[in-house]
Amino acid sequence: MQSLNGRQFADRTDLMAHSGYGESSLRARWSDRENNGHPPARTIDGVMHWDLVVWSEWFRGMTEQRPRDLRRIDRTGDPDEELPPVKQARVLGVDTSKITAYRKNPPPGWPAPVRVEKLPTRDREYRTRRQLWEFADGEGSRVGTVGGRPTGPDPKVQAAKQTQPDPRVAAALDALAVQPDRMAGDLALALAEQHGGSLPVWRRAVTAARKQTR
Repeated sequence: MQSLNGRQFADRTDLMAHSGYGESSLRARWSDRENNGHPPARTIDGVMHWDLVVWSEWFRGMTEQRPRDLRRIDRTGDPDEELPPVKQARVLGVDTSKITAYRKNPPPGWPAPVRVEKLPTRDREYRTRRQLWEFADGEGSRVGTVGGRPTGPDPKVQAAKQTQPDPRVAAALDALAVQPDRMAGDLALALAEQHGGSLPVWRRAVTAARKQTR
C-alpha cells in the first residue's frame, strides 16, 4: 500500500486482500473497465495502483448489484459436525476448488478452522456446518451470487479453461498499457521478479501480449 498526499493507493495484491476476490476476478473487471466504470489506475514505481477509497466505493456498488440465491446451501445435518474441505463445498454449493482458494485469499467473514489435520503434503482444515451457514448468510459472503458454479462436475469446464486468458499474458498486457515502449526483455524480467516464474515463460507472455496490442 502506498500513501500519496494523504490518500492510500493499492496495487492489485492489496486489492485482493482488501476485497477477498482472487486475481483473475479483479483482472476481469479491469479488462472490462470501459463497460463497468472501473476507476483509472495510477502508476507508482512501475506498478499500477488504485485510489483505495474510490475503488472501494466503485467495488461496493458492483457487488451490491449482484443478487444472491442461497437455495444451494445445504442446511441439513448436525450443526457442530466438523467437515473437511470436500464436505464444506457441498454445504455451500460450490466447487471444492473454491474452498482451496479461500486458504490463500479468504473472503470477508470466512471462519477460522476448528481443527487442522496434519497430512504428509498439506494441512486439512475442518469447519462446522454452523460456521458455514453463518458465513453464507453474512453480508460479506459472495455465496449464491449470480454466475457462481454449483458443486459437482461442470460439463463446460474444459471449454472454459480453453477460452480463459493466460494470466501471464494478462499481466503483460497490463504492463504494456503502462509502458508500451519498454524493451520486451526488460519487461519480461520485471514481470518474472514481480510474479515469479521463469524468464523464458514471461518472454513468451510479453510476445503474445504485443501481438494482441497490434
